[in-house]
Order: sequence, then structure tokens, then C-alpha cells
Amino acid sequence: MSQICVKANVKGIVQGVGFRFHTAHEGLKDGLTGYAMNLPDGSVEVLVCGHEENVNKLLAWLKEGPRMSRVDKIEAEELEWRHVDGFEIK
Repeated sequence: MSQICVKANVKGIVQGVGFRFHTAHEGLKDGLTGYAMNLPDGSVEVLVCGHEENVNKLLAWLKEGPRMSRVDKIEAEELEWRHVDGFEIK
């Protein structure tokens, strides 16, 4: 399996609903690394790195998010592979 990194911007009702916490939890369950960070425009930026299959699994989860959130749009781009320790909530 190849290793990839993807940066996603998640728009909708994604701040103040535990989105970053749940994203980190889901990522760690599948051995992924990266971060989830609130942005000033109300969206959440997610960097996720790991095995391509698991990254795609998390990206699919991001389309729904946790129960209290509402995801309207996701923009994602693949980045050059980089090693990241853990899954940080910023």
C-alpha cells in the first residue's frame, strides 16, 4: 500500500460540535497521522497522512462527520508525502 497525505477543507457546521476531536479519533483508529484545525472562516482544515486505503476511509467519514455536525462541502488535495507524528487537534 502506498503512503499519501491529503489536506481537506471541510465546510458547513463543523466548529463547536466536536468535529476536530472526532476526526482525530477516527484517524487514530486507522493508524493515520495529521491534524484538524479550525479556520477563521468557520471551516475545518484536516491534514491526514498514512496508507492510501485508510486515508480514503477517513475522507469518506469526513463527508458525514460526527452526529452534531453538518458537512456541506469538502475540498481535498493530495500533498507530497511527509512524516507527521500523532494526530493533533489544533
